Amino acid sequence: MWLPTHGPAAEFAARYLDIHRAFYDRTLTRDRLDDWRERQLRTVLDQVADGSPFYARHLKDVDLTAVTHKDLTSLPFTTKADLRTQMLDVLSRPLADAVFFYETTGTTGPATPCPRDEREAIASNAHVTESWASIFRHHFGDHAPRIGLMGPTEVHSFGDTLGDIARNVGSMNAKIWPYSPVIGFAKALQLMRDLELEVICCTPGVALTLAKGAEHHGYDLRRDFSVKLLLVTGEMCTPALAHNLESVWGAEVYNILYGSQEAFVIATACRNKRMHLSQTNYLIEVVDPDTGASHGPRGSGELTVTMLVDGVKPLIRYRTGDAVTIEESDCGCEMPGDLVRLVGRTLDRLHLGGEQFTAGQIETAVMTDVTGSAGYQVVIESDADGRDRLTVRLELLGALVENPDVIAQGVRDRAAAALGVPVTVELSDGLDPIVSTGAFVSWKAARIVDRRTEPDHETQVAQKMAVNRGYGR
Repeated sequence: MWLPTHGPAAEFAARYLDIHRAFYDRTLTRDRLDDWRERQLRTVLDQVADGSPFYARHLKDVDLTAVTHKDLTSLPFTTKADLRTQMLDVLSRPLADAVFFYETTGTTGPATPCPRDEREAIASNAHVTESWASIFRHHFGDHAPRIGLMGPTEVHSFGDTLGDIARNVGSMNAKIWPYSPVIGFAKALQLMRDLELEVICCTPGVALTLAKGAEHHGYDLRRDFSVKLLLVTGEMCTPALAHNLESVWGAEVYNILYGSQEAFVIATACRNKRMHLSQTNYLIEVVDPDTGASHGPRGSGELTVTMLVDGVKPLIRYRTGDAVTIEESDCGCEMPGDLVRLVGRTLDRLHLGGEQFTAGQIETAVMTDVTGSAGYQVVIESDADGRDRLTVRLELLGALVENPDVIAQGVRDRAAAALGVPVTVELSDGLDPIVSTGAFVSWKAARIVDRRTEPDHETQVAQKMAVNRGYGR
């Protein structure tokens, strides 16, 4: 792992990696972890109050000396709207202190600046390195696999971060973003074949579109490629969708990490395909998405994080907008940290037949036991009596599916039973290109056509993106 050799970042790295190693060696005591959290929280609070114009205003009525790492409830939340309106005023160190500058995609509002310095890169990358090293040992032993990194934009941290992780674990990596005008799907597939890439890291949607592209260009996914692992991130991927991806590629699928441009890597996967929180980097709260009441560090609700790394843009009680369940780990793998399960964005909750469902519940209802699929989309309508009904559009890869009608009947029966509304299944030769925009806008905009209401802003953005950029073609 690359480390700074002098200055404040080097001093931080020495202190941080000492705690980090103890965390992964399982020698970090509760008292020592509490001391680290309290000291870092105090450092971060002092820094943002003095250095960030936004937080100087946001926290001016709070007695920061009374705040402890065990009780953050006197602090106000930071929201995505705050980041979009305050922009560089959220920074608490000079922009020149950053070593990377990234932005959010800006598809649903102003692109939010997301600079990061050496402290933030070291702390975030350390957990991903542990995750990849463990998974690669499990699958490849001492062999360092060849990795293909795919996406998503030039101002996203994906390529830099995962390129560094690949270097940390001793692997060659090729950055082959298939939606790039320089690469394209034909070139990406050719490089995957010729370089004998064994690990592909991309979104679930890109993995499905790659499979469609391979079929179109005459490749056999198992004969012509060497892919053993798909490491997916950037979109929700339920176990049901992961199982389908495995059936398509003949490779193991890992939902490899959970995080964001704004908050970095919050959790990483273990060899058992479960996600563990990076608990040396964050104070975690689960809050009621409607009332904001804190349930503490475990439970079900909206994930809220307070950063413990005093970089250029630490966030205080940042509401991620993601619905999660957090539990004490019973995993038995090499990875420490509580377990987190992502069930979708709070904004992606839907009402069907008088009941509320998360994105994860809907995807699970549709994709359970489905194999050989290149994607799905759900259309919601009301019948003449005002009752909800669903149409599931399902695209199947002909070379992998012998009995499409059997699969369709299974989806119809299981989805109707799980969601409590009538379900029709349409087998499609090609879904609306909007389905491929998920990582750029939202799962809901990409996967759901809700004809009960007018298209919301995110859906309109996704529609324009699908047409203007040619996604899915």
